[in-house]
Amino acid sequence: MDNVEAVVTQIQGLSGGSSDVSVLHSFLKQADDLLHTESTRLAPFLDQLDPSIHSLGYLYLLEACTSTPILKEQANQLVVSIASFINNCAAEQIRLAPDKFVILCKRLRDQVILLEAPMRGVAPMLTAVHKLQSSSELLTALHPEFLLLCLLAKCYKTGLRILEDDIFEVDLPRDFFLYCYYGGMICIGQKRFCKALELLHNVVTAPMSTVNAIAVEAYKKYVLVSLIHNGQFSATFPKYTSSVAQRNLKNFSQPYLDLANSYSSGKISEVEKSIQTNREKFEADKNLGLVKQVVSSMYKRNIQRLTQTYLTLSLQDIASTVQLNGPKEAEMHVLQMIQDGEIFATINQKDGMVSFQEDPEQYKTCEMIEHVDSSIQRIMALSKKVTAMDELLSCDPLYLAKAGRERQRFDFDDYDTVPQKFNI
Repeated sequence: MDNVEAVVTQIQGLSGGSSDVSVLHSFLKQADDLLHTESTRLAPFLDQLDPSIHSLGYLYLLEACTSTPILKEQANQLVVSIASFINNCAAEQIRLAPDKFVILCKRLRDQVILLEAPMRGVAPMLTAVHKLQSSSELLTALHPEFLLLCLLAKCYKTGLRILEDDIFEVDLPRDFFLYCYYGGMICIGQKRFCKALELLHNVVTAPMSTVNAIAVEAYKKYVLVSLIHNGQFSATFPKYTSSVAQRNLKNFSQPYLDLANSYSSGKISEVEKSIQTNREKFEADKNLGLVKQVVSSMYKRNIQRLTQTYLTLSLQDIASTVQLNGPKEAEMHVLQMIQDGEIFATINQKDGMVSFQEDPEQYKTCEMIEHVDSSIQRIMALSKKVTAMDELLSCDPLYLAKAGRERQRFDFDDYDTVPQKFNI
């Protein structure tokens, strides 16, 4: 095709049925070089197309139109144009050209960051994720982009929405690493440390042929979050962790392992000494805020230990035992822990005494029963999914070929099926 007008005519004529759209897709792939060559004069032709009807053609034109360098003065209009297209396009059409759609959405990300307004990209990117997804179990290349914008805009609650989905399909390993890393940071921002640990654990233990920067940074945060949430950290990797990770991650994270060792001593002074020694490293990694939460968690752990020994204790005694500055600071920590449900206690303001109590939860309310039931249902669904994936893998030609090669190393016919001493 030798001119843009003819391309637009084809787009208008072939955006009806699914068979026509497939023909249009083949045509547009051939015309792609022409569109990029004519990128500077494409903008007026977009007005002749309806993004909700001509979504595939509009995508090709808009992607080519935005492929040239964009000035900061033009960035605002570009953001409006891309966001409008994302909101109005037909999902079934843009899924025919996912790479083009991803490129366009990444340009949206670049422009909102350039404008220092990441908030403007959050809603359109979430819409883009849902339109690109054929299933909620599929991890797209836009998941990490959406989470990144949520982090930059501090929209942590919005980011949690896609982290609740169970992911079973991943196209590119890098997308999975970034999704789990950014997701872990969002959960840290919301103080959902259990979920953060799960996501960071996925990064650290994921298969990798070479160590990567994402895994290194995730491991550092994994150490800190383990201390905050569990009060301890085990430097032993699970069996399924890649040998590359086991050999290299610790080498890049020594200050964090030193902090974990000092934390295990139970002494605030040891922890603060370790922090002071490696303060510049923590600041350079932008983890100093998380490190400070590690210190705060140690005070909490020490207070929790007191609940296992005493029924009542004065605020002054708590401050002295836990190494706080005074009763006021002890009261602040105890009140915060009561509010967070980490301990169960009452404070007598008159005499400054704290009475520790048992967990009042009887585990027989309707809400608790519903929670347990939903957890059982989720585990049952997960079990079925794992079984189905196992059956699918057992029929995979690549897996069977590899398993066959491994089996050839051992000829089982050479071995007796029953030990010789049991033969009759």
